[in-house]
Amino acid sequence: MSNQFKLILLILSLQSFTNRLHAQWWDPIKNCVANVNGECVPNTVLSTLPFLRITPDARGGAMGDVGVALTPDAHSMHFNASTIAFSEEKSGVGITYTPWLTNFNLDDIFLAYISGYYKLSKSEAVGGSIRYFSLGEIQFTDEKGTELDVGRPREIEGALFYTRKLGDNFSASLTGKYIYSNLATGQNVRGVEIVSARSYGADLGLNYRKKTTLSGYKSEWSLGLAITNIGSKVSYTANAPVKEYIPTNLGLGAALKMDFDQYNTVTFAMDINKLMVPTPIARKMIDPVTGGLVDNPECDKDGDGICDFLQKSLFAAMLGSFSDAQGGFKEELKEYTIGLGLEYWYDKQFAARLGYYYENPLKGNRRFFTVGAGIKYNIFGINISYLVPTSNQPNPLDNTLRFSLLFDFSVFEADTE
Repeated sequence: MSNQFKLILLILSLQSFTNRLHAQWWDPIKNCVANVNGECVPNTVLSTLPFLRITPDARGGAMGDVGVALTPDAHSMHFNASTIAFSEEKSGVGITYTPWLTNFNLDDIFLAYISGYYKLSKSEAVGGSIRYFSLGEIQFTDEKGTELDVGRPREIEGALFYTRKLGDNFSASLTGKYIYSNLATGQNVRGVEIVSARSYGADLGLNYRKKTTLSGYKSEWSLGLAITNIGSKVSYTANAPVKEYIPTNLGLGAALKMDFDQYNTVTFAMDINKLMVPTPIARKMIDPVTGGLVDNPECDKDGDGICDFLQKSLFAAMLGSFSDAQGGFKEELKEYTIGLGLEYWYDKQFAARLGYYYENPLKGNRRFFTVGAGIKYNIFGINISYLVPTSNQPNPLDNTLRFSLLFDFSVFEADTE
């Protein structure tokens, strides 16, 4: 393994701990986390198992990571499985390959995703998916640089869902999933044993879809809500006093599809997402009277030496995530991300897509444009997407092409009938 790869892995490993490693504290005057220069710095909401939030398909990836209320396909269960109840196809399978960190010429780090569904009737469907994230091959070393064994860190998610219409225009879904993360299992760091992280989780989805007429054109608008990755906290060390939250997420989506004629269709879509994970609270704060540093009373109210936001139960953390930011409502609003997407289809065979994703600079600063295209013919479809960064925050998918293959096997069933 190259030294460059070691450096990249180190950066990725430490990224979630940036706020705790640097000298930062709460500034009650500026109402933000500040550094030694008095500048407001990012106070990003942190979680483990971030691979669960990577958009796995090229269609959504080309539309600003939008998908909670889009017309369904085989990859829809990542965003909102309840949309699949409205699928016009009886079955479908999707496969996506996403290269990771291509700017560093690494070919063994990637995300692979396969998903599919089958409609039991016009109103209900079942399906599942497997997500596999490979981090390549790593040569482990001890503190002195002596080579130990070779590791192959990887993360896996397996999921099954059931969705059903609860009326002509409304559907709901439930997804169960098992999550496994092996980053350095079996290694020992200063007497602490590294173990695999495991979690069981669930997704809940709702979709309301209504056909209408807008400005004389046949249209369909859709509203979606999805709470994903509701699951137990995990740890990578044996007997850890504090476990970490997985990325439970609230997604709200809206989409409008307009058929201008039998050949031309345009869809406008927007998603708003928020991690339902506690906002980090700084251990220190500036005393507004003396200007010196004092303990932050909002951090450790029970006096056990561990910040309280790290010790909340799953549902307390989820419900409290909408009002726990020390900066109040103004800071809470910064924790919402926005994705905007546009999709154009010609003759239901050729698609062009465009999107934009925005995250507040103090909450992660991910901002990028996306573009993509798609072709669908008979049982086969292919989608591609490309990400163009618009901020100084590095993105593992910068200037990366993603590919998705879609298969509609219901065509065979129709021929048989």
